[in-house]
Amino acid sequence: MKERRRSKVVIGEDHHSVSDSMAADRSRGFMREEFVTYAYILLYIALSSGQIFFNKWVLSSKEINFPYPLGLTLLHMIFSSLLCFLLTKVLKIFKVEEGMTLEIYVTSVIPIGAMFAMTLWLGNTAYLYMSVSFAQMLKAIMPVAVFVLGVAAGLEMMSCRMLLIMSIISFGVLVASYGELNINWIGVVYQMGGVVGEALRLIFMEILVKRKGVKLNPISLMYYVSPCSAVCLFLPWIFLEKSKMEGNGPWNSHSLVLTLNSLCTFALNLSVFLVISHTSALTIRVAGVVKDWVVVLVSALLFADTKLTVINLFGYAIAIAGVAAYNNHKLKKEASSRVTNETPGDGSESIALVSHAKTER
Repeated sequence: MKERRRSKVVIGEDHHSVSDSMAADRSRGFMREEFVTYAYILLYIALSSGQIFFNKWVLSSKEINFPYPLGLTLLHMIFSSLLCFLLTKVLKIFKVEEGMTLEIYVTSVIPIGAMFAMTLWLGNTAYLYMSVSFAQMLKAIMPVAVFVLGVAAGLEMMSCRMLLIMSIISFGVLVASYGELNINWIGVVYQMGGVVGEALRLIFMEILVKRKGVKLNPISLMYYVSPCSAVCLFLPWIFLEKSKMEGNGPWNSHSLVLTLNSLCTFALNLSVFLVISHTSALTIRVAGVVKDWVVVLVSALLFADTKLTVINLFGYAIAIAGVAAYNNHKLKKEASSRVTNETPGDGSESIALVSHAKTER
């Protein structure tokens, strides 16, 4: 009997030690996963804000002497197209989502690529005429443009709540603009054109997902869209910038800087893929708001043409509060839609990139 009791005690102690060991391993695994997640988020914020500063410096710096936003954006798209092909078809590190047809490419991907090209081209051009911080403040009007176009396309429903949110955002942007000391209206027109282009791109994305049922992860999206955007940029580049670039001397002496700039752009898009894969829609949106504030505040330290005022910051804070309310509303709507449409055993990990897609501007 004593031997049996002693063996039971030993077995009990072994069981507890194994349980404690498993708990410790789970805790270490959870902490490691949390660390990796925060690392990806910080990487995204750093790359996203850093790319904006990098683009501004390349376009406006006298040392680089490359005031060609169309040429810079075209270079980004060509570089992205080549790297996507290398990573998906040659090295096969990433997989391209299936389901793309010629009809979908012509009716959806080409319009998305054209609007993406327009967004980047006009947004980068705006940096030649205005400060980074003010350009960022004007971009806060984006949800208003997306909502208005969404209502026109039958994708959104007008409601008192959304009308209030749109009014708050618009009021905040107006206050921020009123506080701007040196408004250049040419830059404002370019930036608003970029905002409209991005809103149209998001609308086409939503049509692609909702009406055609195609879901693409960010790598697949870049694989299909980048070549199309490059073609759309190449045609105006021939007429608007090619002769200027050829006549203004050997800009290719800074090819290393331009290659690094293009590489950073691709790394930014890749970081979006990593953040979305390891977190949620809420996380990427919160990170986006943090990035916006980082850009506004840090640009005042980096660039001489940036002079922030109290009215600037107050108006931008109001606009960001409206953007946060808009994001919250969209997240609740998407969550309820997922619950309604969810089917048992559906393990798809593709992401409907309607609101998550990030650009390099």
